[in-house]
Amino acid sequence: MQTGDIINDLQTRGMRLVDPKAGADSRRGGAGPTDHKAVTISGMTVMIPVHTASAFDSPYLVEAPDANGRSRVMKDGAFFADVEFPKRAKFLDLSTADGVPYGHIAQLHAKDVLATTVLQTCIRYESRKKTCKFCAIGQSLAAGRTIAHKTPAQLAEVARAAVQLDGVKHMVMTTGTPAGKDRGAKVLAESAEAIRAAVDLPLQAQCEPPEDDAWHRRMKEAGIDSLGMHLEVVTPELRQQIMPGKAQVSLEKYFDSFGAAVEVFGWGQVSTYILAGLGDTEEAILSMCERLTAIGVYPFVVPFVPVSGTPLESHPAPSSAFMHRILGPLSQMIVDRGMRAEDIKAGCGRCGACSALSAFEKFKRPALQEASS
Repeated sequence: MQTGDIINDLQTRGMRLVDPKAGADSRRGGAGPTDHKAVTISGMTVMIPVHTASAFDSPYLVEAPDANGRSRVMKDGAFFADVEFPKRAKFLDLSTADGVPYGHIAQLHAKDVLATTVLQTCIRYESRKKTCKFCAIGQSLAAGRTIAHKTPAQLAEVARAAVQLDGVKHMVMTTGTPAGKDRGAKVLAESAEAIRAAVDLPLQAQCEPPEDDAWHRRMKEAGIDSLGMHLEVVTPELRQQIMPGKAQVSLEKYFDSFGAAVEVFGWGQVSTYILAGLGDTEEAILSMCERLTAIGVYPFVVPFVPVSGTPLESHPAPSSAFMHRILGPLSQMIVDRGMRAEDIKAGCGRCGACSALSAFEKFKRPALQEASS
C-alpha cells in the first residue's frame, strides 16, 4: 500500500487513540483543521481526525506512543502503519506582555507550519441565513481559546518566537470575512507587513476575492508570497445550499480574481480549497480542477471532516475510494500543468497535511516526460 493510500484511508476514516494523552494538544472546534491530530507517516506529517463520529467508529487504533513519540496503528487488530507524534511546540508555552497566551494568537499545524485566523469573526457566520454550514470559526472564540482580532504586533511576536524556538518554515494567515469590499485583504496585508519586519518567514494569506483586484498587488507588496481564495464547493446549486452567504460571490468573480492573482503571485502560487464529500460529484470536482489548473491555480482537494456543533456535524465523511478516484487523476493533472505542492512558497497546499494529494503527486511525472521516456 503506497503512502498516499495509507494517508487517504486514515483521513477519511479517522483513528482512535488508546492513550487520550496522545491527543491532549489536538484542537476541538474553531477554524480548520480542527478535531484532528498531527501524525508523521513515512516522513510526511498529516492531520488525521480523532474527535469526529467517523473516528470514534474507525477500524484504526493507535497504540500509546513510546518515549520518543513513536507508535503503531493497528487495523482490526493487525499492524497497519508506523506513526510518530510531533512534539508540542515550545512557543505555545509563552504569553505576550499583556498576558495573552501565544496559543490564542496562532497554532502549529502539522510539524512546521504556523497558522492563525486574524479575524475570528465573520459577517457570514453571524447570520444563520448566510453561514457556511460546515464552519466552526466562532466556536473557539466562544470557548475562550482565542481572541477576536490578532493585532499585527501580536502576530509578529508569535511568528518570531515560533521560528526561533520551533523552526517553523512558513505561515498561513486566514480570516473571517469582515464588512467591506476588500473582504479581509486589508487586515491580512497589515499583518504581513508587521510579520515580515520581524522575521523572514514565507506567508500565505487566505480571503474571499477582494472586490478590487488591486488588493492582490498590495498583499504581495506587504510580504505575502502566496494567496488562497477558497471555493470549498464547486456546483452552483450546492454552493447556494451549503454556504448561502459566500455563494453571493459568484464563480465568475472567483475566476476573474484567480486570473488577476496569478499575474501577481505567479503560476502555482494561487490556490483554492475544495471540500470533497459535501455533494459535489467526482466529475464536477475534476472538471473544476481542469479549469483551475489551466490558469495556474493549485486546487487543494481535501476530504470533508464534519465538525461537532455545526449544521453538518452528522454529514458523513467521503469514502477513501471516492477520494482515490479524485486524487489520482488530480495529482497527474497538477503535475502536467507544471505545479507541485512542494513548489508553493507557503500555505495549505505546501503543507499538504489535510489531504493525501501531495503524496499522490510524488509518484507522478508530467505526461510529456512519461511519453518520451
